[in-house]
Amino acid sequence: MIIRSKAPLRLGLAGGGTDVSPYSDIFGGCILNATISLYAYCDIIPTEKNQVRFFLEDKNEKYSFQSCKTLPIDGQINLLKAIYNRIVKDFSKKELSLDIHTFVDAPSGSGLGTSSTLVVAVVGAFVELLKLPLGEYEIASLAYSIEREDLSLSGGKQDQYAATFGGFNFMEFTKDKVIVNPLRVKQDTLNELSRNIVLYYTQTSRDSSDIIKKQQSNVAKNNTQSIEAMHKLKEQAILMKEALLKNNLNEIGSILNIGWEYKKLMAEGISTSLFEKVYNAAMDCGALGGKISGAGGGGYIFFYCPQDTRYKVIEALSTFGGAVRRFEFIEEGLQVWSI
Repeated sequence: MIIRSKAPLRLGLAGGGTDVSPYSDIFGGCILNATISLYAYCDIIPTEKNQVRFFLEDKNEKYSFQSCKTLPIDGQINLLKAIYNRIVKDFSKKELSLDIHTFVDAPSGSGLGTSSTLVVAVVGAFVELLKLPLGEYEIASLAYSIEREDLSLSGGKQDQYAATFGGFNFMEFTKDKVIVNPLRVKQDTLNELSRNIVLYYTQTSRDSSDIIKKQQSNVAKNNTQSIEAMHKLKEQAILMKEALLKNNLNEIGSILNIGWEYKKLMAEGISTSLFEKVYNAAMDCGALGGKISGAGGGGYIFFYCPQDTRYKVIEALSTFGGAVRRFEFIEEGLQVWSI
C-alpha cells in the first residue's frame, strides 16, 4: 500500500503578517490568500525494515534511522522528524517502519509557504495511513503546533490553513481561534486574475524567521510605526475581499501597491535593493501594484498587470536574472489517496 498526498502552495494577497503573534493575539489579524497550482507532495510506504527513511526527492537527499518512538531533533531534517515524533506520540503510540518521500514544486525560503504546506501534506498522509478522525481545522492546527510549538519556528498561521482548505479564503485570527471564510469568486474573475498576475522568482531565498522575529519584537515593544502598518495591512485585506467579490479587478493593483508600502514598515529586511529595482521596473512597464510573497527578504514577488502590460513587465523582469512562473488559482486544498 502507498499513501499519497498533495497540498497547494499559496499567494498571500493582503494582510500578510497580521496572523503572527503577538499582533494577532492583541489586535486580531485578517488575511486574504489563495492557493495556486504548485504543490508539496508526500508518499508514505509502510515497510517491515524497522527503519524510518526519508527521501527528499526535490533535493536528492536520503536519510535513514532505526525505528523508534522519538527521532532526534538535531538540526537534520527537523521538520520531517518532528512530524513523525508527534504522530507517534499522539496517535500511533508505537514506533513505525516507513519510507516517506517528499517533493515541493518551489524551493524553501521562496515565500509561497513551502515548509508549512509540506507539513500539511505529510500530516495528511499520516491521517490516511492511520485512519485518524481529523478534519480540516484539526489538520491545520496540528501542522501549526508541530512547527510553532514543537520546533519553536517563528511564523504565522495562514500557511497551514491555506494548504489544508484551498481556494480563496478570508481568514481571521485571534489568540485562541482561526476562522476560515471561503470566498465564492466568479470563474471569470479567477481566469482574469491569474492571467493578469505575473509571478516572478528572484532566484534568491531567505530565512523568514529573522524578519518575523523583528516584526514580533516591534509589536512587543509597542513600536507605533510597525503596529500602525499592520493595522493598515489588515484594512487592505478587507478591501481586497470586496474588490474580488465585486469583480473590481483594477482596484487590486492599487491595493497591492499601498500594501507594499505598509509592509516595508513592519520590520527591517522585508525589502532589498534587488526587490526595489524589480518593483520599480514592473511599475514603469504598466503594473498597477505588486507584493513580496511571504515575509520578505527574498523569494517570489508578484505584480498585477492589466490588459497587455504583462508582456512588457515580463520582458523587463528578464533582465534581473530571475524567472517568471506560470500558475493557475485552484480551489482544492489538501488531497489524500491510497493505492
